[in-house]
Amino acid sequence: MIEFQKVSKIYPPESAAVRDISFKITQGEFVSLIGKSGAGKSTLLELFLREEFPTEGRVLFQEQDVHQIPDRHLPEFRRKVGAVFQDYKLLPQKTAYENVAYVMEVMGASEEDIVRDVSEVLEIVGLIDRAHHYPAQLSGGEKQRVAIARSLIHRPDVIIADEPTGNLDPYHTKDIIGLLVKINELGTTIILATHNKEVINRLGKRVLTLDAGRLVRDEERGKFMI
Repeated sequence: MIEFQKVSKIYPPESAAVRDISFKITQGEFVSLIGKSGAGKSTLLELFLREEFPTEGRVLFQEQDVHQIPDRHLPEFRRKVGAVFQDYKLLPQKTAYENVAYVMEVMGASEEDIVRDVSEVLEIVGLIDRAHHYPAQLSGGEKQRVAIARSLIHRPDVIIADEPTGNLDPYHTKDIIGLLVKINELGTTIILATHNKEVINRLGKRVLTLDAGRLVRDEERGKFMI
């Protein structure tokens, strides 16, 4: 489903964010990216999301080089990928329901489809009773659930979660990771970038370890060893 082929990203003059990275992720996997700050995790995600372009190598999604996708086809690519971030990126003036619905409005969905689908994903993330609350009225864990609901609304093939529990306490961290596992069990590929040792060890799923921009370990049932 996803393949990095000898990918490097070099910033002038000679600063390598990632160097000679190769790996494959199959449909339905749950894969964690770990490494110290500056190891290259965010750069890898940005390369996959086409927010950065590689200096060398190729990034493939469903056998297509993401950096060769014509601009007119980018919206189609981005509908296949959901993203969740540490800082939620919610619109403060919109309720939980409106934050999720906004994605469908931009896509030109009908009001009937919006009502049906937004209610469905808010039910999945356990927030149907908080649908009409604004972000300022929600806890950190609830805000992240809204962000996950928003990433789910266009039924993506893969969800990128970049430090989604970085601002959360242990209780809400467990809650959010459990939700990602549930979504993965429904068939969505998950790529999780995290510093959280307990999360990795509890998951017991595949782990890619980065160190100074290089892939140093790829373990089927990895442990946090940094």
